[in-house]
Amino acid sequence: MKKTRRNLLKATALAGAAAGFPTIVPSSVFGENAPSNRIAIGGIGVGSMGWGNLHGFLYTPGTQVVAVCDVDARHRERAKNAVDGVYENQDCLAFNDYRELLARDDIDAVFHALPDHWHGIICVAAANAGKDIYGQKPLARTIKEGRAIVDAVERNGVIWQTGSQQRSDARFRMACELVQNGRIGKIIHAEAGLPGGSGGGSGNPIPVPEGLDWDMWLGPAPEQPCRDLGHSTGGPHWNWRWVRDFSGGQITDWSGHNIDISLWGLGLDRTGPVEISGTGSFADSGFFNVITSFDFSLKYKNGEH
Repeated sequence: MKKTRRNLLKATALAGAAAGFPTIVPSSVFGENAPSNRIAIGGIGVGSMGWGNLHGFLYTPGTQVVAVCDVDARHRERAKNAVDGVYENQDCLAFNDYRELLARDDIDAVFHALPDHWHGIICVAAANAGKDIYGQKPLARTIKEGRAIVDAVERNGVIWQTGSQQRSDARFRMACELVQNGRIGKIIHAEAGLPGGSGGGSGNPIPVPEGLDWDMWLGPAPEQPCRDLGHSTGGPHWNWRWVRDFSGGQITDWSGHNIDISLWGLGLDRTGPVEISGTGSFADSGFFNVITSFDFSLKYKNGEH
């Protein structure tokens, strides 16, 4: 990919917004900050985590949020109103279908905060559309889907950043630098803790909440009724991660934080284990069916565990 000023600004802005605070860039870099110099951002999934990401980009110099997309009208309308309020206009576009957002040539980059079962399809589509991407962790629900995202990003020459905010935290970086520079000696064994959890709500079928496009929310997942997952607004939000059709529980959720940081400190984050062993128990509530308590070990080529 040709290295242009616009590409440099995209990479800088994505990294800054991921950290949750504005990137400090000299104003001279942006010139008059004309619209043609701003990075046009679209947000896909602007509910819980996406709401926070949205505000990160709204206040990042050199970026302008121009469109939002969510299959829940409440999230979509709230996000559009927030964008229009910051820019003091009514220009923000709002979509129910991510494909309409990705089809726009006036959008340079997208961020997403989606249920895990949608990551692969939407991120591959975004890369194929030539959009740079900030994607919430985990990268994908399965290894195969993650590989498809990586291949699409490399094939299209777009910029990618995974939303693992601890990577942008100076305290984690300092800790990893200390370990990598031998300040605590040679590491032969490291442990990381992950939270547990088993879902919330009854899991019983309920009427689809008003404004929620349930078919689009399900997407590639098996057809099934909308259920009570304990969210304050009703419907599937948040506690979907305890259902294997949609996610893998805390192993796929918090591994993107604590396991990632452990491997970063050990200098093993660009490799993978040669041996995996472990035990776990599944949720026994029927609908919630991911592993909720677990203990696993990863062995690497250099002998570290």
